[in-house]
Amino acid sequence: MEALRSSGRASSSSSSSCCRLLLLLLLLRSCCWAEEEVLMNTKLETSDLRWTSHPADDPEWEEVSGLDDESNSVRTYQICTPNSPSSYWLRTRWIPRRAATTLYVEIRFTMMECSSLNQRHCKETFNLYQYQCDSDEATPTHPAWMENPYVKVSTVAADHLLRRGGERRSNVKLLRLDSLRGGGLYLAFHSQGACMALLSVRVFYRKCPPLRRAFASFPETIPHSLVEQAQGVCVENAVTPPGEQSQPPSMLCGEDGQWVGQPTSSCACRPGYEAGDTDVRCRACQSGQFKAGSGPAGCGPCPSNSNTLIPGSAYCLCRHGYHRADSDPPHTTCTRPPSAPRSIISQINDTTVTLEWSEPLDRGGRSDLSYRLLCSSCGTLTKGAAGACSPCDDRVLYQPSQLGLIQRRVVVWGLRPHTRYTFTIQSLNGVSAVSQSEPASDRVNVTTSRDVPPPVSGLRRTAASESSLTVDWNVPVLPNQNQVLDYQLRYSPKDGEGAGQWQYVSSRSSSVVVSGLRRAQLYLVQVRARSQAGYGSFSAASSFNTLPEGGGHSHLVLTGVLVTMGILLLVAVVIVAVFCYRRRRKESESDKGHYQMGQTIKVYIDPFTYEDPNEAVREFAKEIDASFVKIEEVIGAGEFGEVCRGRLRVPGRKENYVAIKTLKGGYTDKQRRDFLSEASIMGQFQHPNIIHLEGVITTSCPVMILTEFMENGALDSFLRMNDGQFTTIQLVGMLRGIAAGMKYLSDMSFVHRDLAARNILVNSNLVCKVSDFGLSRFLTENSSDPTYTSSLGGKIPIRWTAPEAIAYRKFTSASDAWSYGIVMWEVMSYGERPYWDMSNQDVINAIEQDYRLPPPPDCPASLHSLMLDCWQKERANRPRFCDVVASLDRLIRNPASLKVMLADGPSSSQPLLDQRPPPSLSACGSVSEWLRAIKMERYEQSFLQAGFTSLDIVSQINTEDLLRVGVTLAGHQKKILSSIQTLRIRKAPPTLLY
Repeated sequence: MEALRSSGRASSSSSSSCCRLLLLLLLLRSCCWAEEEVLMNTKLETSDLRWTSHPADDPEWEEVSGLDDESNSVRTYQICTPNSPSSYWLRTRWIPRRAATTLYVEIRFTMMECSSLNQRHCKETFNLYQYQCDSDEATPTHPAWMENPYVKVSTVAADHLLRRGGERRSNVKLLRLDSLRGGGLYLAFHSQGACMALLSVRVFYRKCPPLRRAFASFPETIPHSLVEQAQGVCVENAVTPPGEQSQPPSMLCGEDGQWVGQPTSSCACRPGYEAGDTDVRCRACQSGQFKAGSGPAGCGPCPSNSNTLIPGSAYCLCRHGYHRADSDPPHTTCTRPPSAPRSIISQINDTTVTLEWSEPLDRGGRSDLSYRLLCSSCGTLTKGAAGACSPCDDRVLYQPSQLGLIQRRVVVWGLRPHTRYTFTIQSLNGVSAVSQSEPASDRVNVTTSRDVPPPVSGLRRTAASESSLTVDWNVPVLPNQNQVLDYQLRYSPKDGEGAGQWQYVSSRSSSVVVSGLRRAQLYLVQVRARSQAGYGSFSAASSFNTLPEGGGHSHLVLTGVLVTMGILLLVAVVIVAVFCYRRRRKESESDKGHYQMGQTIKVYIDPFTYEDPNEAVREFAKEIDASFVKIEEVIGAGEFGEVCRGRLRVPGRKENYVAIKTLKGGYTDKQRRDFLSEASIMGQFQHPNIIHLEGVITTSCPVMILTEFMENGALDSFLRMNDGQFTTIQLVGMLRGIAAGMKYLSDMSFVHRDLAARNILVNSNLVCKVSDFGLSRFLTENSSDPTYTSSLGGKIPIRWTAPEAIAYRKFTSASDAWSYGIVMWEVMSYGERPYWDMSNQDVINAIEQDYRLPPPPDCPASLHSLMLDCWQKERANRPRFCDVVASLDRLIRNPASLKVMLADGPSSSQPLLDQRPPPSLSACGSVSEWLRAIKMERYEQSFLQAGFTSLDIVSQINTEDLLRVGVTLAGHQKKILSSIQTLRIRKAPPTLLY
């Protein structure tokens, strides 16, 4: 035994140079990559180890003192039983594992060569066992000294054996213990005939050291059996960039205590700070420099006419007198308002003035130069009087406009004769609104000349026939002995074909006969007078009827007819009385809410037929006091301004929520007229499936339109948010409400022109209401919305519009029926975009070749059949909205009919566009890309956190996995599982079935 100890010391001495090199390499690796936490090291023990050996009555393991490589006293165990095959065990004290799940055991030992001992039972190996438990519970007899309950770690063989006269070298073995549980463990050494010495035993685990990388700081982290992500924080003056969903940075800590890869959701220097010399520190921008956003970009110099006040600035303040517009980004140059316009020239023609001017000398450094014209009336020309000036009234008109002028020429008409006016022209640009000073301006004074005739009054019908009207009026009185030269009369059908198309007739007298009219037709008639000063304004519109058929015969014939009718009346009075009695009795017994066939249907009146648009607003919309309205929040943007939610509290009525459309400042007269025209249209409708107009506010700023508030917003976005959450009956109920509203509009002879799910609003009770009646005003205006595509000089929503409306601009209730079919498809597909990603031209070409949309998933055959009826090429073959309502009512009353689905092939003679399945996994490169392709990107972070980081793993997902991830909506589960299924079924992209 003494020889064994000396041989251990000798072998340690002889291999000291190799050990030192190995220790140096391990130390270098530890400093650079990993740290070690030692749980037990016998080299550091200064007293007896007091390990437990077995058998206790015949212990062979002997604890002795020895010297290590540095001549320090250490405690060792040795055993030499080459002549005995018995088992001898040595167990360490209980070793707590702390938070580690993987431990490393480093054993330094020496082993005698059996050939030098010449013993039969000699062995050159020993076994290492472990026993895991929650506390120090072992006794000399517990656990039993055998392989079960002990778990074998490894059989350890010596690389270097001691022999007499040979080299003295020790062995070092590093063993790994995985998947540890409980509070700690015991190590047990098992020898059967070995002659060896345990020089030292060291138990430790590895951990990732503190790290700063990519502007993120990670703490010391203990790895587990699986690779885990450590959560870090951004370093000082660094933040998570936008788009990272505010997730903290994380990084993989490997089982060997080494950091792996780069941080995810990496941090970046916040605004006003840039990266230092390395990626672990952010330094402030110097004075005179700035950085507007977070990210890897560096600081830049302040733009012209600006500077910073302190280091670390995210923007540069403009110098005194210079500004940035609200829409200008922080890196733009500061500018100032323009100087005044120059050289105003005025040309007067009676009561019309033409103004022209030159560009300002200084544009303020901007290109968005515009002008504003202010008009002031300074009174009539009274000798020796100087009238006070006041703003011009609404009778003064401007061409092209009064505000937002780009050209340097404007025509003003509608001025009063013999009146002094002052016109002020202001120069404006993008920073004029934020400047504290008044806009630079120049002005000119003009005086109008002769008088034009006042409006004609007393318009009346003096005679009529089936095809003509005789109209006369009062002769207007002109001042200054002027005389009327002639009159001009204009007329137009009040409704029906030709409504709004004026025809003109001239007359030198105060009476005129208008011929060539249709019988039994109501006409609007207006008259104006002309003097040497020009035409006056038209009179208010008056309505006159032509006579029905036979109304133009002689009075004698009329008298004979009346006598005959009187005689017949005496005979028929009893029959009529009985009939009326029975009719009233029948009506009283019927439901009061049912539609009466003899009821007079209100006809829609186009507000643009009014000479004064404000008159249409006053007639059809209720004016509301602005103090009754309280705006709470902005919920969107409209054609003319913001859309808000607010409360309306009218005295004597219950307070209720309303939607408020506002007209943004700086509007022109045309914009105001177009804005209020929608209220004039909406105010004529009263139906539970048409959006209800509460009123308008026109007497204060801003101008507002108030409608009922629909809690669930637009139908298309509402369906996409609740994909798969409604029964078929509920969806058909929504479609029935839309059809009922369109039937009402059709009965009123109103054509919507832009029927789409985005223009249907939904309230909290899932009642759908038709809204947005303004497309007819904007068909010829420019629009940046890609939904409205140019066609024959106008803007049309191609995907929703009938082919004859696209080609010939022929909008009728039949074209609205086509659009309704598209709305049905949108509803049954939960807000899917019609024709998917096809271009508008491809859509037009496909429709011309008689291709139609296929049924959405789970769409009943009866509903798709109704869609195809709405998409008939011949508009006369399309169903009327009354037929659509009746068809949907039959389906609702017979729910079983909604369970019949289409067969694999279309039964219609019309070819269908190939259905587009959800994108397959094979077409995507990552889990994130796949989720975005099927519009399920909201679950991206949940998938990654749950471990679904590759498409191979995703392809094995089932319903239970989706619930664990957080996908609880049935429609979303179906869409995701369907996309996974297409990986095995369909791989080719969708095409047209030509």
